[in-house]
Amino acid sequence: MNSEPHNWIKSSYSNNGGDCIEWSPASATTTGIVPVRDSKRTDGPVLTVSVRAFAGLVALARSTEL
Repeated sequence: MNSEPHNWIKSSYSNNGGDCIEWSPASATTTGIVPVRDSKRTDGPVLTVSVRAFAGLVALARSTEL
């Protein structure tokens, strides 16, 4: 992964009390890798997944009743 700064986007569900994630769509477009992090710990670890894996996570989150 490159060392350029990411343009982080918060989850559209971020108004649920702060338990949310951020991801970098620009990085996904240019590298095929989606960086994901906890929006409360912006200096914490970053999980990187393939675009396909990220799409699967989104589909799972949308289909699961929480």
